[in-house]
Amino acid sequence: MNKVSITGICTSTLPKLTAKESEEMIKLMKNGRPELRETFLMANARLVLSMVQRFSNAKESADDMFQVGMLGLMKAVDNFDTSLNVRFSTYAVPMVLGEIRRFVREGTAMKVGRSLRDIAYRAIQARDKIEREKVQEASLSEIASEIDVPYSEVVSALDAIAEPQSIYEPVFTDSCSDGMMVIDQIKDPACNVDYLDILTLREALKKLPDKEQKVLLYRYYQGRTQMEIATSFNMSQAQVSRLEKSAIAGLRAHF
Repeated sequence: MNKVSITGICTSTLPKLTAKESEEMIKLMKNGRPELRETFLMANARLVLSMVQRFSNAKESADDMFQVGMLGLMKAVDNFDTSLNVRFSTYAVPMVLGEIRRFVREGTAMKVGRSLRDIAYRAIQARDKIEREKVQEASLSEIASEIDVPYSEVVSALDAIAEPQSIYEPVFTDSCSDGMMVIDQIKDPACNVDYLDILTLREALKKLPDKEQKVLLYRYYQGRTQMEIATSFNMSQAQVSRLEKSAIAGLRAHF
């Protein structure tokens, strides 16, 4: 695997940095030279590739593991403290390995297509670029425009690679209580209906024709069948069905 093409990158063309050059470049990046980030990441991509080789027996593709490893490399760049007397490679290896191990361990739960992962990888790079240039959080619309991919696909791709969170993961803990978990912040729809939704529904119902309002009232509040409503209205069951469908479409349009 000395000269391979992985994730669209030919490793033989990657830039090379000595340990000294690497140390100097990351210091420059941390001191206001963000344009060096891409070069630095590509120069350290071989480090990621060497980590991928350790998982040669894994079922996941090398391309997917390489992309996940690159995400770990990005995290290492963002979190690296140049004031510590530690080489960047020494700091980055555990982080890259951790990302790949997590992917391999959880990979059987949900498979994400290569094209979707590619979009997600490009989106993350675009987000970093936009935020470096604007010094503010990049919106999904801006990211989609930057990589020329539909907004919906960018959202789907980033959602697909997001690490699942356990509902029993602590949100915070303190010495006076057992703390709070994610599940404690999830409301039960059966016990807590959004009041704003109720108001919106009432306003939507008022805009429906009188007959459509009555059909919904009989069907969903009184539990009548379409045939029973048809008898009350002196019309056919098919007419009641059409009124019901029209009413529901009206509500959806209002929401």
